[in-house]
Amino acid sequence: MPILRKGEIKTFRIEDLAHGGDGVARAENGMAVFISLTLPGDLVKAKITKIKKDYAFAKLIEVVEAGEGRTKAPCPVYNECGGCQLQHINYKKELEFKKNNIKQLINRIAEIEDFKLRDVLAADDDFRYRNKAQFPLALNEDDQITAGFYKRGSHDIVPNHNCLIQHPLINRILRITLKELNKFQISVYNENTLQGLLRHLVIRVGTCTNQALLVMVTNGDDFIDKNLIARTLMRKIPELKGVVQNINNQNTNVIFGKEDILLAGENKITEYIGKTGYLISARSFFQVNTMQAQKLYDTAADYIGDDHGARVVDAFSGTGSIALYLADRVEKVYAVESLKAAVKDARANAELNNINNVDFELGLVEDKLPEIIERDQIDSIIFDPPRKGLDEKTIQLLLANEIKKIIYISCNPATQARDLKSLKEKYRLLEIQPVDLFPQTYHIESVALLELKN
Repeated sequence: MPILRKGEIKTFRIEDLAHGGDGVARAENGMAVFISLTLPGDLVKAKITKIKKDYAFAKLIEVVEAGEGRTKAPCPVYNECGGCQLQHINYKKELEFKKNNIKQLINRIAEIEDFKLRDVLAADDDFRYRNKAQFPLALNEDDQITAGFYKRGSHDIVPNHNCLIQHPLINRILRITLKELNKFQISVYNENTLQGLLRHLVIRVGTCTNQALLVMVTNGDDFIDKNLIARTLMRKIPELKGVVQNINNQNTNVIFGKEDILLAGENKITEYIGKTGYLISARSFFQVNTMQAQKLYDTAADYIGDDHGARVVDAFSGTGSIALYLADRVEKVYAVESLKAAVKDARANAELNNINNVDFELGLVEDKLPEIIERDQIDSIIFDPPRKGLDEKTIQLLLANEIKKIIYISCNPATQARDLKSLKEKYRLLEIQPVDLFPQTYHIESVALLELKN
């Protein structure tokens, strides 16, 4: 069989779409070749860029024959920017690929075939939906501060001041802020030298309230003109409720440091999911697609059912968004979260909504869950863990106890599938409802309903 060589240009037929959004082809020797900006059915010419033991990567050179669903990406920097992966695929086809990806992962990793997989709950707006943006900063060729997103596979910034998946208010705030910053002599952080002041601009907006919060992340506190800049921006942007400085002087890819300084206005905005209000601060976790978050939470509510006497645990509850949304549909919610600041925000959100039947518990899920199960009869547990999925201790706890119903929400269907495999000896997977919170990207939320066997 011919072997692949780095640098050679070959013709490939794309057969599938990988979880990260790359097209998958097969070389003549059977090796999988991953090619960005392609889709199943495409016949392409591509240049081999990297060869591993069992797979290779190639860069798209030319689409010889377009697969079904290919469309022209509306973003002018799409081919370079790494923020989106699927703009070259029409939205209907994107939803089909996302559903199929979940099916493959559950079949292959969880080794479960017999379950109901619903059609993806599509976004009403597949552009302009994000309520939060994190812009890394750089200097352009004219030594002006610019912002954008990282180039595919690198930390080089592709300037973009009108990102098509961001809420329009985010883009407007970005452009006005950059214009003001460039009136002053302000250095920009360099990842290689670890020198320079400005690292990121983080902008949050309330889709339902049109309020906005701007966070300037800096490498230290040596920011002489910060108060003047903040006051000017508050005056020029009526929707801006506050400007915050966050200090991060660590050599890290993590965006935020541990210290926030309020420069002007308020340090929170208000947002709504349905009729439930939420206070959102600089570092609060909140779903990036407000309108789709309501569909996500409604799915969880539907899975709990009409039992108003239900006693529920919301594990990995963050600022309490799911717990508070469900509070009027059940008798009691225990919300477990390990971040102290998030629990503080959650209690403020409960007060905002006059909700009294949610107990917020500070601690690790694997430590708090046994205590709650010991002292109360729990009907359902909702899990919404980070991308790494559930801890082994939590899996064993679920296997050792008899919980009637588990609702497992995941932004990483691969780790969800791994955990479902571990749970299937005691719990039956009834169905999965995918919800698309991230159009134009490969990300998808997957809501699994499990019931106790027998």
